[in-house]
Amino acid sequence: MTFQGKPKFRHPSIPTNTLGFTRRDYEGSMSTLCAGCGHDSITAAIVHACFELALPPHRVAKLSGIGCSSKTPTYMLGQSHGFNSVHGRMPSVLTGAYLANRELAYLGVSGDGDTASIGLGQFCHVMRRGVRMVYIVENNGVYGLTKGQFSATADRGSKSKKGARAADEPIDLAALAIQLGATFVARSFSGDKGQLVPLLKAAFGHRGAAFIDVISPCVTFNNHEGSTKSYDYVREHNIAVSALDFITGREPIEIDYAEGAALAVTMHDGATIHLRKLDAEHDFSDRAAALTLLERCRETGEIPTGLLYLDDDVEELHDTLGTTARPLNALTEAELCPGAKALEAINRGLR
Repeated sequence: MTFQGKPKFRHPSIPTNTLGFTRRDYEGSMSTLCAGCGHDSITAAIVHACFELALPPHRVAKLSGIGCSSKTPTYMLGQSHGFNSVHGRMPSVLTGAYLANRELAYLGVSGDGDTASIGLGQFCHVMRRGVRMVYIVENNGVYGLTKGQFSATADRGSKSKKGARAADEPIDLAALAIQLGATFVARSFSGDKGQLVPLLKAAFGHRGAAFIDVISPCVTFNNHEGSTKSYDYVREHNIAVSALDFITGREPIEIDYAEGAALAVTMHDGATIHLRKLDAEHDFSDRAAALTLLERCRETGEIPTGLLYLDDDVEELHDTLGTTARPLNALTEAELCPGAKALEAINRGLR
């Protein structure tokens, strides 16, 4: 179904932004993710943010790796540039594209497996190099495409659908991003559109590496032994010639709570996460305070959401390298290959 576009019928009075685009112009193909998946809520928030920012769709480049999260760029920004890279290698591909053309707005979409496991080294380097991008991790703590094993962000002691408990310490990607030099770091919940959309808009306007860790529930792996709607039960009682999976539809989890307040959110499988929305007293310009807050919340079992850290005094990758302001595809052959004399001058400067 990923090749199926959405209907193009539009009401004549549908709202448009300052560029004359409707929200539908920022959407993509029909989603094939599970009904109620938090990733679809994040997609909707990205569409909402881009529409309100009036970003020209053809000036946006969206890149991803491998995983449920990395499928989501198909479902948004259908008129934008897109590239689905190798597992965990999205940051390298995005860095190359950004160096070639700094005039595009770059959006990297990844998951907790794609970023915190196989792609951890890639994530570290793209953060410390200050690549101007919006890096979103759709974080559900499991490997959705390989049947729900713990990912590297699963909290220690958390329980899987089969009853196993995570024994390893989790990787806190927000804390790691701050330590590595990201100059915009935030955390949110997929169902809190009122918080997530403003964070996305601010991230697109940031001049350096902007990272948002979004807690996004996985609705598929809530089946358990004894359930007549579980995959195992269906397969054991199936007399068809092939085994089919049926995923019960779930309603998206949506929340709304005040700044500074805490809220316990019950997931589809009965598990509970404890969110705490940052209040106005949090100094997001204090790097040490942000790390202290993350550690304190880790000890209490709460997930802080909101803008954790921001540094407006940014030196991004093009500043560091001293590259040309013009995209590489706009340079002439004479500019790209200035000749032997120019090479001799460069060599003399290196002696």
